[in-house]
Amino acid sequence: MANPDRTLHPVNLPADWAPDTWRTHPATQMPVYPDAAALQEALRELRALPPLVTSWEIIALKQHLAEAQEGKRFLLQGGDCAESFAECSSDVISNRLKVLLQMSLVLVHGLRLPVVRVGRFAGQYAKPRSTDDETRNGVTLPSYRGDIVNAPGFTAEERTPDPRRMIKAHARSAMTMNFVRALIDGGFADLHHPEYWDLRWVGHSPLADEYHRMVASIGDAVRFMETLSGSQVHNLNRVDFYTAHEALLLPYEEAQTRQVPRQWGWFNLSTHFPWIGMRTAALDGAHVEYFRGIRNPVAVKIGPSTTPDALMKLIDVLNPEDEPGRLTLVHRMGATQIGSKLPALLDVVRREGRRVLWVCDPMHGNTESTANGYKTRRFGNIRNELEQAYELHAVAGTRLGGVHLELTGEDVTECLGGARELTENDLARAYRSTVDPRLNYEQALETAMLIVRKQAQLMQPVQA
Repeated sequence: MANPDRTLHPVNLPADWAPDTWRTHPATQMPVYPDAAALQEALRELRALPPLVTSWEIIALKQHLAEAQEGKRFLLQGGDCAESFAECSSDVISNRLKVLLQMSLVLVHGLRLPVVRVGRFAGQYAKPRSTDDETRNGVTLPSYRGDIVNAPGFTAEERTPDPRRMIKAHARSAMTMNFVRALIDGGFADLHHPEYWDLRWVGHSPLADEYHRMVASIGDAVRFMETLSGSQVHNLNRVDFYTAHEALLLPYEEAQTRQVPRQWGWFNLSTHFPWIGMRTAALDGAHVEYFRGIRNPVAVKIGPSTTPDALMKLIDVLNPEDEPGRLTLVHRMGATQIGSKLPALLDVVRREGRRVLWVCDPMHGNTESTANGYKTRRFGNIRNELEQAYELHAVAGTRLGGVHLELTGEDVTECLGGARELTENDLARAYRSTVDPRLNYEQALETAMLIVRKQAQLMQPVQA
C-alpha cells in the first residue's frame, strides 16, 4: 500500500517545543487535584499503556482532510457532547455508529462525494465549564468536568477530581475503539446491506420513505457495478472511521503523546483528530502551545468573538507552513450572529490564501434554557445556522467542507423541533444528557438530508 504521507507538504518540528512545554503557559479549564502524588502515579501508568490509535491512521486522516479542503471529500463529525463511563455499552456504541453510517449514506448519495467519518467518541470524556464551582442550596462544590475528572453527583466525594479516572477513561476509550473496529472489520458498514443500519425509528418516521428510497437506489447502483464487473465490489464491505475529542485535559493528552518508529515528530495517540474549544484557544495559552507541536490534524472552534486578526495569528501558530490537511476551523456562531460575524473571517483567510478546512458547528451557538430549567436547542435554529453557513461561504468564494454535530443514536428528547416537532413538554420524557442537548437519531438524519438539499439548491443555475 502506498504511503499516504508522500503527498503531504513537508513540515518541520516547531522550535523549542516538547510535549510538556504547555506547562509554562497559562492553562485554563484544568481541574485541581488534591493529591499530587496520586496524579503523578496515574500519569506514570498512562505513559506505559498502549496507544489508542496509530500514526499511520493519523496520517491517512490528514490526507483525507487535505482532500476535503479541495472539495474532494466531505467531513462528517458527530457524537456525544460528553461520553459517560456508564454508557460504554454495545447498544449505545453500535447505535451511535449506525446513525453516523446512515448520515454518511445520505451524504454520499446526495453530495456524490466520499465522506470522512469522524466520531466524537472513544475519548470525549472531558467538558469545559463556565465556572470552576457550582453552588446548590448554599453548598459549593467543584463543577462537573466530565467523567475523566469527576462524577456528576452533587456530593464532595463525587465532585473531587480523581486522577485514577484518567486510567478509566483510557480503558473505556480502548473498549469503544475495539468494538467499533470489530464491527467495521466484520462488515457492519457493508454497503451491500445498508438495511442493517436501520434503527427502530425507520418503520414509523416521517423520513422513512425518503431514506428507504435512498437505500434502494444505492443497492441498485452497487448491483449494477457488480454486474458490469462480473465480481463483487469488495471495497464496499468496510469504511474508514476515525475518532476525535476536545483535548481539554492536557496531562492526559501529554501522557499519550509519543514518538513512533520510522516517523519524525510527536503524535497524540489518544485520538486521530483532537480539537481546541473556544474557551481554551488563547494564543499564549497552554492548549495552543500543546497543539502547535503534535503531528495530528487539529481543529479549532471559533465563535462570534473571534476577530480576523486573532484568527490569522492562530493560524500562523498552528499551521505556519500551510500544511494540507493540518488545520480545520469549526465556526459556531449561532443563528442570530453568523450573518454578521462569519464573513470577515472567511474573507481574511481567503485573501491571505491560507489552506484550511471550514466546518460548521450549528449546535453550540444555539443553546438556550427553558423556563423549567432544561438546557436545549431548537432544531429550527440549528437548521437556520447551517443554511446560512452554506450561503455565506458561497458569497465569500470559500467552501463549507464539513459539519460538526452533537448527536446520539438513542431516542432522546433533548433538542426541540425536527420531524416529530418535539416541544418543551417532551423534554422530560427522555432527557439523558448530563451536559449539552444532542440531536436524536431522527434529527441527525434530517440534518444530513438538509445538507444535501442545500448543496443541490446552491448548485442550481441562476435563471436569467
